[in-house]
Amino acid sequence: MEMIRKAAGYLLSRFDEIPRTVVVLGSGLGGFADEAENKKVVGYSEIPGFLTSTAPGHAGKMICGEIEGKKVLLMSGRFHFYEGYSMQEIGFFVRVLKVAGIKNLIVTNAAGGINREFSQGALMMIRDHIKFFDDSPLRGQNYGELGVRFNDMSEAYTPELMEKARIAAKEENIDLKEGVYAFMPGPSYETPAEIKMLEILGADAVGMSTVPEVITAAHCGMKVLGISCITNMAAGISAEKLSHDDVKRTADQNADKIKRLIARTLSLI
Repeated sequence: MEMIRKAAGYLLSRFDEIPRTVVVLGSGLGGFADEAENKKVVGYSEIPGFLTSTAPGHAGKMICGEIEGKKVLLMSGRFHFYEGYSMQEIGFFVRVLKVAGIKNLIVTNAAGGINREFSQGALMMIRDHIKFFDDSPLRGQNYGELGVRFNDMSEAYTPELMEKARIAAKEENIDLKEGVYAFMPGPSYETPAEIKMLEILGADAVGMSTVPEVITAAHCGMKVLGISCITNMAAGISAEKLSHDDVKRTADQNADKIKRLIARTLSLI
């Protein structure tokens, strides 16, 4: 808690005002930060206790600015379990933002499509998730200042924010799918057999991020919205070989669509 408060205090000293909402920008979506006006930038390396973002395309910067006239905090780059960090380390930044005053967490990611009705480039609002991993960002000592020992996860993705995203998608004429996101630790892509298992269990998309952040945010009582860009069809759904270059390319090609959706949603919050 001492380190969490120290990091939160640093952010409060660098930014004149901490917005109510933070947007975590996934692979290929860092360009959204260019849309911000009147911005101030802080590198992750400057923030006490923060990790280094090593994934390709993740800049490792926090940007405070305005989108559609609304103050917002943008995280250009996130942290992944496959980078060698623990779940507890990954959840650290969410707790820092909670203590700093953030109320709403919008998470975006690049994901593999499992639902056969989806197409490459589709946007999916996360309705729920499946975590295939025995660790948790909440394992270990509980910090009662942040949340209860055994927290509820029945509405980890906030219905109020989901409805605003639906309205935003309609106003922007964007076909917004909805579905269940499955978390797998990576960094290897899943096997066709694993994807078949996830499909049977009801997953619509799969990825290597987001869920540790959402679990931590739910514990802290933050409101959460999750948006996935389906950058490829998962192994066995499509015969194509998977590569991160293709993931980034598809995310770049659909960046404008997700930018419009997030910007319009922010205007409604």
